[in-house]
Amino acid sequence: MKVAVPKETAVGERRVALVPESVAKLVKAGMEVAVEAGAGSEAGHADAAYVGAGATIEASRAALLEGADILTVVKAPTFAGPGADLAQLRPGTVVVGMLAPLTSPELVQALAERQVTSFSLELVPRITRAQKMDVLSSQATAAGYKAVVLAAATSGKFFPMLMTAAGTIPPAKVLVLGAGVAGLQAIATARRLGAVVQGYDIRPETREQVESLGAAWVGQEITEGVGSGGYAKEVSEDTKQRQREHLHKLVQEADVVITTAQIPGRPAPVLITDDMLADMRAGAVIIDLAADSGGNCSATRAGQTVTQHGVTVAGPSDLPASMPIHASAMYSRNVLEVVKHLVKDGQLNIDMADEITRESVVTKAGEVVNARAAATVGKGA
Repeated sequence: MKVAVPKETAVGERRVALVPESVAKLVKAGMEVAVEAGAGSEAGHADAAYVGAGATIEASRAALLEGADILTVVKAPTFAGPGADLAQLRPGTVVVGMLAPLTSPELVQALAERQVTSFSLELVPRITRAQKMDVLSSQATAAGYKAVVLAAATSGKFFPMLMTAAGTIPPAKVLVLGAGVAGLQAIATARRLGAVVQGYDIRPETREQVESLGAAWVGQEITEGVGSGGYAKEVSEDTKQRQREHLHKLVQEADVVITTAQIPGRPAPVLITDDMLADMRAGAVIIDLAADSGGNCSATRAGQTVTQHGVTVAGPSDLPASMPIHASAMYSRNVLEVVKHLVKDGQLNIDMADEITRESVVTKAGEVVNARAAATVGKGA
């Protein structure tokens, strides 16, 4: 059983799917691991470290792909144009990575046509048995932390209260919208930096988590906003209006707003409108972690920082990639657990009766087998 680790080619992607620590565990379990030359360099891992862990280094990307039984990636393999990665995989190869199947119908179709088995890490169910495979949580941890660091670097204010010879400097007021993993990490990081922090969510059960981190809970109890698996879901227009009125008051007093609200497979909800921006403090900063799915702020532009009504709005793309060492370490542990789940006694075991496999496998034997992904390519649910 050969596990392959290619160098990521997406613009700005610095992570690697497997780090040497995880490679050593796969080798110990009886698997072969081949790593493309330089695959881990931007995540702090030289080729020699992989060799020391028992892997072989492959200089030819084509040879690496053609020889893979399991291809582990961070981002989906390229599938269109000359030399596309997908065209070089053998039918039956298993691809494990963040494939974004609910928003990438062309990729899903291409995976099926190539007859590869694709395991999308974003679809791993949030059940106890699958906690070690949860890339959404591990990468959201990195994003939440980095968002606050970016906010502190962008803001014109100190985060902590300072007692100086020039007088007392009051602490910054930070508002975090969304108390999922990214939001809670943002709250914890902002508190460590000394800011006064408020946490907002529409799920009442998040109150205890927010308050346990030393922040004030300023959320709303909107039960219709809770979807399956604890994820947020779209709410009615009346509810959105009540939400906007509540948030309008909160953002007026904030120096920094970190937004994290996303709905799987749907555009991110707009929580901060132009009217709200106009009423915010001059010099305020918004870091929008939902930028890649449309943004939680009306002014957000993915990958850009803009200024509107005197407010700086940053829409960073893929913040975990900006922390490649630790983000890769966490991601690699998730991938390791998935590979161990799919390989039994040295053989692939794609057991569709297993809940983790059933929910996460997108394509198999030329078919789109995941209902939600099938809907994206017009096959119905």
